[in-house]
Amino acid sequence: MSESPQALGAPVVRREGRDKVTGSARYAAEHTEPGCLYGWIVPAGVASGRVTAIRTADALAVPGVRTVLTHDNAPRLEEPDDPILAVLQNDRVPHRGWPVALVLAETPESARAGAEAVHVEYATTGHDVVLTADHPGLYTPEKANGGYPAVRERGDAGRAFDAAPVRIDATYTMRGLHNHPMEPHASTARWADGHLTVHDSSQGSSTVRDSLAQALGLDRDRVTVVSEHVGGGFGSKGTPRPQAVLASMAARHTGLTVQLALPRRYMASIVGHRAPTVQRVRLGADRDGVLSSVSHEIATHTSRVKEFVEQAAVPARIMYASPHSRTEHRVAALDVPSPSWMRAPGEASGMYALESAMDELACALGIDPVELRLRNEPQTEPDSGRPFSSRNLAACLSEGARRFGWYDRDPQPATREDGPWLLGTGVASATYPVLLSESAASAHAAPDGAFRIGVNATDIGTGARTVLAQIAASALGVPQERVTIDIGSSDLPAGSVAGGSSGTASWGTAVHKAATALTGRLAEHTGPLPPEGITVTADTAEEAAKESPYARHAFGAHFAEVAVDSLTGEVRVRRLLGVYAAGRILNSRTARSQFIGGMVMGLGMALTESSTMDPLFGDFTECDLASYHVPVCADAPDIQAHWIDEDDPHLNPMGSKGIGEIGIVGTAAAIGNAVRHATGARLRELPLTPDKLLPYLP
Repeated sequence: MSESPQALGAPVVRREGRDKVTGSARYAAEHTEPGCLYGWIVPAGVASGRVTAIRTADALAVPGVRTVLTHDNAPRLEEPDDPILAVLQNDRVPHRGWPVALVLAETPESARAGAEAVHVEYATTGHDVVLTADHPGLYTPEKANGGYPAVRERGDAGRAFDAAPVRIDATYTMRGLHNHPMEPHASTARWADGHLTVHDSSQGSSTVRDSLAQALGLDRDRVTVVSEHVGGGFGSKGTPRPQAVLASMAARHTGLTVQLALPRRYMASIVGHRAPTVQRVRLGADRDGVLSSVSHEIATHTSRVKEFVEQAAVPARIMYASPHSRTEHRVAALDVPSPSWMRAPGEASGMYALESAMDELACALGIDPVELRLRNEPQTEPDSGRPFSSRNLAACLSEGARRFGWYDRDPQPATREDGPWLLGTGVASATYPVLLSESAASAHAAPDGAFRIGVNATDIGTGARTVLAQIAASALGVPQERVTIDIGSSDLPAGSVAGGSSGTASWGTAVHKAATALTGRLAEHTGPLPPEGITVTADTAEEAAKESPYARHAFGAHFAEVAVDSLTGEVRVRRLLGVYAAGRILNSRTARSQFIGGMVMGLGMALTESSTMDPLFGDFTECDLASYHVPVCADAPDIQAHWIDEDDPHLNPMGSKGIGEIGIVGTAAAIGNAVRHATGARLRELPLTPDKLLPYLP
């Protein structure tokens, strides 16, 4: 134990990197075997109604097709914990794209051809798929996503707003967005001796196991779900998706291994999306820019299958000091696919509106946008009154302004040009809560001096294996090369979902606890270790259940420089800078990757990405990567991420905060604010495409 541990924060290369680039890392759709059947979903072709007939004769005549599952012959499920998993159980069609049949064949090509040969007849009903600010079906739910109260009030925001000498009253709209991870959703299911094993593209295989066990009426110990390598998720794989249930049902029905991989064009209607929002923000301030009133009201949609409410007004509850505040969420249940999590749910969409409104206020007052934010820094969390465990937003703004050269700019809009390009700069703040979920881990010491850590974490591209090895090595006092990490199987000690920027904190706390306990056991042990070694397990049930007396959040500042083509309306981002206060950074290499990845996703949110709902057919028109435009390298020539040293003892043993999502939170607003500075035109609808800008250009 005399060797120096691998220091936390060091840029350790991710452990699975070579496996991924050489192709030896196996994903969910790469666990097939001889005799495996391949599934292909038949999606509903109407937006609302019922299936009256399914004719499968032509499909069964396709060479290689074995069978077709429908609501008439599919295995019966118990009531699942998520209604979107109740597939092929009845004739109801809640939205276009809902699975109404599953073709099983000897090859993917035969399955696809068979699915195209299935004939479905429907009795349709009228559908309603378009969200509007005054939709008659809007109602106030009890809770928004994350368990947040739908409505929060302090003081009298309306009266204070009316009395404020300077007021901003603006409405911002966003269309739906889709996650589109590189690896589409896939599951490979196999039954053997009454035990179900599923290789699933998921952000949490323990959660998938529990859901499958409930839906299939099994004890949890009869189900194993493996998610060893996952090609991205961004929230869309945060809960079990229908393909896992369908593959498991089909494998039970046929007695064979079944693989079901969703084609990308089906993902828009099956695996969730960021719901569109209409957001009204009202800010009242005195002539020095000190806020007296903050109101943030959200209208969004959910499906008729289940309620999901994007918690977009929640960030306004903690960002800025104001004696009067009102935040409210309203939602309309429409005939649309069920919305779900997408990277930084709530914060990404809500902070776009809030930070755009703050920029509008700065312009109205003639105050620098950075200075305006600094003047409204709260001493305690406005919503709860709790002290912040740490809040270094001001430091992020100041350091970002220095690095970006912010104060060198001319604050007047539409004054900088570079040939046909109009140049502008913008700034926005970012925040994301610190979350901790219950997890468990085991730590094993072998007689040969090696250590093995087991925790059902999921690596969705973040480098979780590497960081967890660093945490364990630090606690054990050994080089990280002596530590092996086992993750990605529900047979391991249960880990929480890789979501909410909580994975590393949740799994890492359990790993640190188990490794520390093992260190104590080894210190007490005399003589050589027994042949079987020594194993210690630990969980964080107590830590996760304990309510902190502190408000715990990460913060950041985003700065953007854009160029707008005065002839075409095209927007090009020339520079993006993010500076973050996210506790202790555990691996500088993987952290920078996470920050930059979030900023690129925020760039897409601002300029290229949107999912348009077709009111006639009731489906999203952008259903592939040819029409849903994600940013590419040419769209992001200069992106830099930095962080400040932050020592926060009120978080977890590592002193870390989540970093996977805060990079996206303020980016879209910073870009939008920069476009306004470049052109003088304030656009309030994302994405900022050329057709929206052209009417405002000279």
